[in-house]
Amino acid sequence: MKKHLTLILGGARSGKSTYAQKLAAERGETVLYVATAQAGDEEMAARIAAHQAERPAHWQILEAPTQVGLAIRAYHASLVTPHVPSVILIDCITLLASNILLSLPEPITIQAAEAALDAEIDDLLVAYSESNAEWIVVSNEVGMGLVPPYPLGRVYRDALGRVNQRLATKADEVLFMVAGLTMKVK
Repeated sequence: MKKHLTLILGGARSGKSTYAQKLAAERGETVLYVATAQAGDEEMAARIAAHQAERPAHWQILEAPTQVGLAIRAYHASLVTPHVPSVILIDCITLLASNILLSLPEPITIQAAEAALDAEIDDLLVAYSESNAEWIVVSNEVGMGLVPPYPLGRVYRDALGRVNQRLATKADEVLFMVAGLTMKVK
């Protein structure tokens, strides 16, 4: 198995998760799906349930709303060889960033947001470097729309944009989804 990092970017409802799941199924027999979503309300609970229903039942699931790198390393440490995943699918960095930012004390500054997200991504990249699996990472492209009208929205957009840039730099392959169609960026 060759180490490979694929980053899939796109807007909301662009087909990122569906494509990432298809790619994971094609590229590996044993898939670890890392879910970062938290059900904060009924709508989010319904979205999570819909995502769960789309995933193959035999995939391994790890719920990690924060500290994803640490959770993946702990998961690997608990496994025996036949169950080690050949593909790790993280869905998604967008919600991971939101979870981290909402845990910070208010008012949230861009400096605090970037420091917290940098620490998270540093640890995630360490986990990737220690893994032999192929990784597929999903994130929203949030910089192509309107400028958010409130400070936290602008901090979130800017910080997530920088995270996406970091991941794209490290990725072997970057794909951009638009209306369910895939464009190869890198």
